[in-house]
Amino acid sequence: MAEARAAIGRVIFGQDRVIDETLITLLAGGHALLIGVPGLAKTRLVQTLGITLGLTDKRVQFTPDLMPADILGSEVLEQAAGGARAFRFLKGPVFCQLLMADEINRASPRTQSALLQAMQEGRVSVAGHYHDLPKPFHVVATQNPLEQEGTYPLPEAQLDRFLLQIDVGYPDLAAERHMLVATTGPAEAPPQAVLTAAELVAAQELVRRLPVGESVVEAILTLVRAGRPETSPLDEVRRHVAWGPGPRAAQALMLAARARALLDGRPSPSVDDVVALAPPVLRHRMAVGFAARADGITVGHIIARLIETIG
Repeated sequence: MAEARAAIGRVIFGQDRVIDETLITLLAGGHALLIGVPGLAKTRLVQTLGITLGLTDKRVQFTPDLMPADILGSEVLEQAAGGARAFRFLKGPVFCQLLMADEINRASPRTQSALLQAMQEGRVSVAGHYHDLPKPFHVVATQNPLEQEGTYPLPEAQLDRFLLQIDVGYPDLAAERHMLVATTGPAEAPPQAVLTAAELVAAQELVRRLPVGESVVEAILTLVRAGRPETSPLDEVRRHVAWGPGPRAAQALMLAARARALLDGRPSPSVDDVVALAPPVLRHRMAVGFAARADGITVGHIIARLIETIG
């Protein structure tokens, strides 16, 4: 995976943290939500991932008029030469190993929810019949900040299906200078394939076999339970948090911590992995109340306070 990280870094400049968190998501077998303003190479990153990891990839541009059948597929009535009629299922773009849901928050909630079953179960139901998706199957969605016009907030149930919410920021000065020179010349460096889908699946199985120490388990439980108003010892959480992370957040932290350790070449995760991954795991699984927002208190502030509880 270190080779894959290096190969992606030769194409995507100044986004090392984003690359690492995206690779962690795929190693853990999950889905990623990339949030950032246009022009930060989110689409380019997903395209590069498909080539580098040897995955069949497809891209869907989400728009307000996109329908669920445009993603899942639909049944069509066909007539054979003998006159017999039968329905045949035409697979939609979701039938791939890496689906890029570009600007997912520009589609209506009905269309957004079409991905829920696919993300959770690895299959879709159309006209009463189940259709299995390829393995591995990952969704990497991009999203514009909600303050932009023409966007719809994702429902909480769908947000919870994303393993990590990865915030994409601007590159630093040195990276942006390098990008200007490298991407405006006569030829750009193309992405290189370094893994296959089978090797990625093997790595995902290895992630689940990594041993986890009791201190890491306790740190995860302490962090997640402290984020729930009902069980938190923190007064800030009880006063400001409208709803906290559920058990899926603890599962995501466990898998992501293991994946981060494997990506770094370590035999088991540490509490430092939990601390590093707490923001991308929790920031889309919590919400603060109206009064907290009026006082300038954000989910980020709450997560920073939660991290203090585990040192």
